[in-house]
Amino acid sequence: MIDIKITDSKLDIAECLNLAKDLESGGIATFIGTVRNKTKDKPVVRLEYECYQSMAIKEIRKITDKAILQFSVRNVVVHHRTGVLFPGEEAVIIVVSDGHRDAVFDACRYIIDTIKQTVPIWKKEIFEDGEEWVSAHP
Repeated sequence: MIDIKITDSKLDIAECLNLAKDLESGGIATFIGTVRNKTKDKPVVRLEYECYQSMAIKEIRKITDKAILQFSVRNVVVHHRTGVLFPGEEAVIIVVSDGHRDAVFDACRYIIDTIKQTVPIWKKEIFEDGEEWVSAHP
């Protein structure tokens, strides 16, 4: 099972966990990316996320399909925020479930690392003294 959502609404961790649960999966790994209150010792007021939604969903789907094949995991949930977020809010939630812990940890790391490298989601950091677009791709 794969569930992908890009939304400007608050993310629901319990919903993501419930979507990934099944009776055949004994291991669940999560990654929750939250907004920090500082970047390079500069206080962050807020972040603004933008994306090319249809392409972002297609790219995330490719990543999750590959994760399922490469790591033999059963379920993957990826929910990502867009819009204005404040320190402490969740920007992305990834949940992977399967019967084996190594597979879910490895798949979860692969998914977040690849999303940051390839998916057209852009972040603008707003500081007290200005703003800066942060490249989604190194």
